[in-house]
Amino acid sequence: MLKQIEGSQAVADVVALCRPNVISAYPITPQTHIVEDLALIVGQGKLDAEFVNVESEFTAASVVLGASAAGARTYTATSSQGLLLMAEVIYCISGMRLPIVLTCANRAISAPLSIWNDHQDSMAVRDAGWIQLFAEDNQEAADLHIQAYKIAEQTFLPVMVCMDGFILTHAFEPVDIPEQKEVDDFLPPFKPRHIVDPRWPRGIGLYADPRFYMETRYILHRAMEKSEKTIKEVSADFAKTFGRDSGGFIKTYKLKEADVAIVSMGSVVGTIKDLIDQLEEEGKKVGLLQICSYRPFPRQEIYNVLKDKMNIVVLEKCISLGRGGILASDIRWSFPRAEKKDRNISSFIAGLGGRNITADDLRYMVEKVEKEPVELEFLGLKKELISDKDL
Repeated sequence: MLKQIEGSQAVADVVALCRPNVISAYPITPQTHIVEDLALIVGQGKLDAEFVNVESEFTAASVVLGASAAGARTYTATSSQGLLLMAEVIYCISGMRLPIVLTCANRAISAPLSIWNDHQDSMAVRDAGWIQLFAEDNQEAADLHIQAYKIAEQTFLPVMVCMDGFILTHAFEPVDIPEQKEVDDFLPPFKPRHIVDPRWPRGIGLYADPRFYMETRYILHRAMEKSEKTIKEVSADFAKTFGRDSGGFIKTYKLKEADVAIVSMGSVVGTIKDLIDQLEEEGKKVGLLQICSYRPFPRQEIYNVLKDKMNIVVLEKCISLGRGGILASDIRWSFPRAEKKDRNISSFIAGLGGRNITADDLRYMVEKVEKEPVELEFLGLKKELISDKDL
């Protein structure tokens, strides 16, 4: 059913349709509306689930870890400092191969304090062994949660659905919310691989000395690589069932004939598409590569669509301090060494702390890379606010 609905409400509604048994979360802006709405759904008896109130994000992650280990389908959500407080448990969840679904309402991390959107929170745990899916709009955010449960429960890997805080979580858009039967037909009941039960004593996540630990990391790494097949299959199955192309690895927009290829992810790709349309009317050929699955990183898929592009610009809402663009580094890694020599891959950091990324900013970026490659630039940086003594 098509509804004019807030992004957080859409996510809460589809998570409820996935029939989680246990939900636990601690409120943090801009994630709060999601779990408030889920608490209301449970309280009204519309979802037969246990909603566990806790005193911190660390405890929320611990609750869903324990519930998942006991065989329950679980859900949690967080943002920014909350995700960092969960970090210890985030690693435990993936190491124990628990198929938990988490919504990250992307928000900048402290200090200084910021409640606005960028991608530095989920990027901080990008190597924790969680599948990470990024949504462009609220329809995609809703759809990705339905797919996330199926992916998680087929791969026994946790899935983090990333949606831009405020830009998506608090925006009202038309969203098609499926019927319960449609979701039930698409997502079968959870069948845990192993459960912790006092009737059959078992331990998970136990001690591993140097004779065994490396093998556990290797197994998890290979499981992440193998999950690419499942992500592709689930995305295709979703498109066939619901008639929408949501998820998968990558999407392209007017890329085939483009002289300049922009690579980005999240809600900013909508603004990029608008600019591409404007530039097309001016006779310029610019295209977009949207990253939908950031982990596992679809290196081969990216190479296949960019191998003929010599002028590539990566726009991202995060920074590896002392290194540069995180996504840009991954894009460069997608090309064999022999093919990097004459290829221009420019890196732009934008939108940190929620700074607006305007069409004029993007136009400036395109015009600059048409003249020369850019190793690293902070787009929209206000240099007048920086003094030499700050550096």
